[in-house]
Amino acid sequence: MRARKDHGSKKTAKGKRVGTRIGRQAFAAISAVEGIRLSSEMKQRAAEFDRRGLTTAERVRAIIAIHRKG
Repeated sequence: MRARKDHGSKKTAKGKRVGTRIGRQAFAAISAVEGIRLSSEMKQRAAEFDRRGLTTAERVRAIIAIHRKG
């Protein structure tokens, strides 16, 4: 039996998996199966985040600020 190749999951010092990352294209393909697609506004926002080189935390804060009510 061959071992499965690990594609992005990380292990802690004790060998526990803490998560897996997939790329934007893979995520879009999985989402499309569920009928979820990014609007043009969302695509533009992601491109702007890439252009500005925002970290994940900065991206999350920006998205929350955009959708915050009140």
